[in-house]
Amino acid sequence: MNYGEVADNLPPPSSTARLLQSTTISKVRLYGTDPAVISAFAGTGISLLLGATNGDIANLASSPAAASAWVAAHVPASSPAVSTVSVGNEVLFADASIASQLVPAMQNLHDALPPNSSIKVSTVHAMDVLASSDPPSSGAFKPELSPTLDPVLAFLNKTGSPFLINPYPYFAYLSDPRPETLAFCLFQPNAGRPDAGSGLTYTNMFDAMVDAVRAALDAKGYKDVEIVVAETGWPHKGDTDEAGATVENAGAFVSGLVSHLRSMTGTPRVPGKSVETYIFAVYDEDLKPGKASERYFGVFQTSLTETYPTGLLRNGTTGLGPAMPPAVAPTSVQPAPPTPGQQTQVTPAQPGSAAVAGPSGLCPTGTTTAKGAAVACSRHNAAESSRTFSVLTIIIGFWVTALQMLI
Repeated sequence: MNYGEVADNLPPPSSTARLLQSTTISKVRLYGTDPAVISAFAGTGISLLLGATNGDIANLASSPAAASAWVAAHVPASSPAVSTVSVGNEVLFADASIASQLVPAMQNLHDALPPNSSIKVSTVHAMDVLASSDPPSSGAFKPELSPTLDPVLAFLNKTGSPFLINPYPYFAYLSDPRPETLAFCLFQPNAGRPDAGSGLTYTNMFDAMVDAVRAALDAKGYKDVEIVVAETGWPHKGDTDEAGATVENAGAFVSGLVSHLRSMTGTPRVPGKSVETYIFAVYDEDLKPGKASERYFGVFQTSLTETYPTGLLRNGTTGLGPAMPPAVAPTSVQPAPPTPGQQTQVTPAQPGSAAVAGPSGLCPTGTTTAKGAAVACSRHNAAESSRTFSVLTIIIGFWVTALQMLI
């Protein structure tokens, strides 16, 4: 899951760590390197995806010594385990100077890790890196991004690191609020949408988005680069013009996604293998700017109970309420230890991105995001619009294809 902190009413990190231990979550994505949050997960068996902010990139790219200092300061020597470090968030849509320094920063950070380290180094992208996603088999990256994106892809391929992406079916539905689209986005029964280019039929928007990215990577010759969904989620509340932002729909999306991932069905293009997915987000974040929905992606309430049924809690558990106020020592409640083989690699995600990771952003209160934080936060609204445009192309194409087949 994604653990965002753009709020002033969150439980202590230790309470959140214990809460997630009562679920089948095995990985957590952070948007920074808050020492209190990182240390809270020590000994939990939950691994972390750490975030180096956009403001860290110039320093990391400046020298191997700077990257070594960052690793020494933020990457635990033992526990908790760190699976991945994301260098920046939607950097390709920031200014050109940052984008040009991205790969040098990633390389220096990779080289600064201990010998034989299993930690991967990557960066998170918005769905609007795609020029085409309709149908999924036509997925292709924007040509104008090649000067900065191609070196990133080459680095990921060389180091065996994943391509991190933020697909949000919610924004697809927001662009086309019809019952048929809602069912398609919520993993509910529907007629399916054929992809004439591949001969495959899609029954949910999540798979369509992931496979569009897969097609884009394959077209570039990177068939072995794994896709990891760094964020996806559904808001349970929104403004009057935000169709579908309800508790019922959020619950249907998250529980449907969890069931789909656990089924190991995979996607039509890559069957039999679930994509590693981070759900956005642990809590609502009341200090986020923009549309109301940005503040209501929380799967759990600050009382440490579920916002809606998710299928993530372990058998016999109902959460860890009531929550203690921030800064108060945690109670002695001890959730059952993780059961081997039951952990779903479903991880929290920050809604959207800086664009497609819209909801969370890179400015969590109290985390080490001072450098460049203003830039990252100010991009959320603009990113949201580009995110909506990207998913709209998928919807339009699917319906055009479906109509052609009926004629």
